[in-house]
Amino acid sequence: MGKLTDDERFMKAAIVQAKKAYALEEVPIGCVIVSEGKIIARGYNRRNTEQNTTSHAEMNAIRKASKKLGDWRLEGCTIYITLEPCQMCAGAIVQARITRAVIGSMNAKAGCAGSVLNILEMPEFNHQVEVTRGILQEECSQMLSGFFRELREKKKKD
Repeated sequence: MGKLTDDERFMKAAIVQAKKAYALEEVPIGCVIVSEGKIIARGYNRRNTEQNTTSHAEMNAIRKASKKLGDWRLEGCTIYITLEPCQMCAGAIVQARITRAVIGSMNAKAGCAGSVLNILEMPEFNHQVEVTRGILQEECSQMLSGFFRELREKKKKD
């Protein structure tokens, strides 16, 4: 394989975050937020660890990025997410005025960037997000399916 594109390179960084969630037996979803070509925030799913509904990868990264930039507006930033965001995270991405979202794997059951809904690109909102889908899709989806396969096998043993 040749040289990675920027999108692939940053998605690889999001996959590293997802692996941190995996290690905690959390659903392996990770993300990074990039500003001016640099990662300014990282996040991964910590919902069970923190017993907090809102502790999704995107929410954790958005909080960190806002703190780093000293502004809730993340205009000019790109968020790289291993799995299509849910309605809460898609709403937060729009609210944060993130310019672009790059998604690894789509989520037919709960995704809100084109699967179930497309909150990110709704013209009715005062902000739309430019979306790129399917970056390192195979790697992202294999990690998730492997996690759920292991979970099912573990439940059978219990």
